[in-house]
Amino acid sequence: MTEAVEPPLRDPSLRRSLTLFRAFLRERTDPDRCYSLLARDAVAQVARHTDLRGRIVLDVGGGPGHFTEEFRRRGAHAYLFEPDPRELGARGRPPEGAVVADGYLLPVPDGVADVCFTSNVLEHVADPQTFLSELVRVTRPGGLVYVSFTNWLSPWGGHEMAPWHYLGASRARERHRRRTGHEAKHTVGENLFPVHIGPTLRQVRAREDVRVVSARSRYWPVLPSAVTRIPGLREFATWNLLLILRRTAAPATPLGNQARLSEARS
Repeated sequence: MTEAVEPPLRDPSLRRSLTLFRAFLRERTDPDRCYSLLARDAVAQVARHTDLRGRIVLDVGGGPGHFTEEFRRRGAHAYLFEPDPRELGARGRPPEGAVVADGYLLPVPDGVADVCFTSNVLEHVADPQTFLSELVRVTRPGGLVYVSFTNWLSPWGGHEMAPWHYLGASRARERHRRRTGHEAKHTVGENLFPVHIGPTLRQVRAREDVRVVSARSRYWPVLPSAVTRIPGLREFATWNLLLILRRTAAPATPLGNQARLSEARS
């Protein structure tokens, strides 16, 4: 018997934003519900721009596989690439075909993916531009690159240390240790890096190999694209920037997509 899945909420809408926020607040006690809901929402955003049935999707940094599973439920051929084996095994057995791999150097040929997807990973890499270039490299001409990240100056930019990161990373980390009795999961400069909206948008728009399809706040209930156009304010108010990019430049890819992916995994 197939498990019933709730339909995605209307995006944007106040109901959607509140539902996602409430799930986020319970992330530590009910992570499966939180990330399953987030996966349905994110994959629905991708589906507005392309038919996912039969498409090759690379889920880069997807942790234990919530996003990969949702893409597969939608009929895509989805493959998970995650650098941390502990994250892969957080729910027990990872999805079939999951690969331990670094997002800076994905073990697939150029132009293999119809969709390259990464959710809330960019703030965890030391060199975001190299990471983005790798996502673009593995995406075919006409394919989509989905990138979202929590910007540093947003209320949640410090992750579990927020909002005390506004007072400085070291102070926020020390406060977290005193309050909880254990060290924070994230250390700024090691596995959490300040990423900002303005520089990221300028760098992406300057690229010749992608076109910006959408640049918006991932969670805002109204006018989600408007807030990203206001310098200064966007660094605090965007909360989480969502970029959907269309690959434009054509790499040399003589084999078919499915054949190339099979070759890469063999």
